[in-house]
Amino acid sequence: MVNRHPERCVLVGAPVQSGTNRLGCDMGPSAYRAAGLVDAIRALGLPVEDAGTVAPAPFAVPPHPNPAIRHLAETAGWTLALTEAAFRHSAEARPIFLGGDHSLSAGTVAGMGLRARAEGRPLFLLWLDAHADLHTLDTTTSGNLHGVPLAYLTGRPGFSGYFPPLDVVLDPGRICMIGLRSVDPAERAVLRDNGTRVHDMRDIDETGIVAPLRAFLSEVSAADGLLHVSLDVDFLDPGIAPGVGTTVPGGATFREAHLIMELLHDSGRVRSLDLVELNPFLDERGRTALLMADLAASLLGRRILDRPTQSF
Repeated sequence: MVNRHPERCVLVGAPVQSGTNRLGCDMGPSAYRAAGLVDAIRALGLPVEDAGTVAPAPFAVPPHPNPAIRHLAETAGWTLALTEAAFRHSAEARPIFLGGDHSLSAGTVAGMGLRARAEGRPLFLLWLDAHADLHTLDTTTSGNLHGVPLAYLTGRPGFSGYFPPLDVVLDPGRICMIGLRSVDPAERAVLRDNGTRVHDMRDIDETGIVAPLRAFLSEVSAADGLLHVSLDVDFLDPGIAPGVGTTVPGGATFREAHLIMELLHDSGRVRSLDLVELNPFLDERGRTALLMADLAASLLGRRILDRPTQSF
């Protein structure tokens, strides 16, 4: 299959923090910019544009019977705005969404679903996260809406009237989750039956990451698919990435994360990228922002021999 993905990158700020109960994620886009992401991309010889920051659209919702839910209207408004932004910016560029909490993926992936449909191609999703984020509005007990985007995107019930109508439902069989290590029973029950590829940290420890990731990427290539990558800070071990409000021990190492990024670059299939859940208020001298920017550069083509020394 011919790879028709554009080389030009566009950065899109998405300072979403309505999906979590902890303040600070709205500073994420600024931290990525301060970490030198634009310069890192330019150093690879790629054209890059900073498109500024998205704002949530007005979206009215009725009260939800689940009293735990917070900030529903605001999160739905972000979803609507980011769906439009993802579709628009992906027409002639590879958008990189600078988050913001993981509820933003409800919009970015929905917009990329529209882009895939417009090009007559299937959308695939690589979900790099400690969590499955498969709760519905009815099953969430925390009320944190960064735990629901995949339920919404895969068409699970309960979102009608509360989130924007979903024009393109994501096929769970085209999702690959890597790095899971904190999954609730309700989410585990869904994953048993919906056909999603799931590789938790035990799988990675036992068999490594290369074979399962290459198998997934081969499927994307065979279908001439668009691939969206959603990278959550908590995919990484908190020892190397402390700037996140949902730390779970035992995450990916520096070397594992860079290997994944380099394999993704080699595939030539990544059309769009989320960088989510960075909370600079919890970071240590910017080390998490610098690491995430470094990983994005690896995905875009930086090799280990070209990596600069960093001092914290």
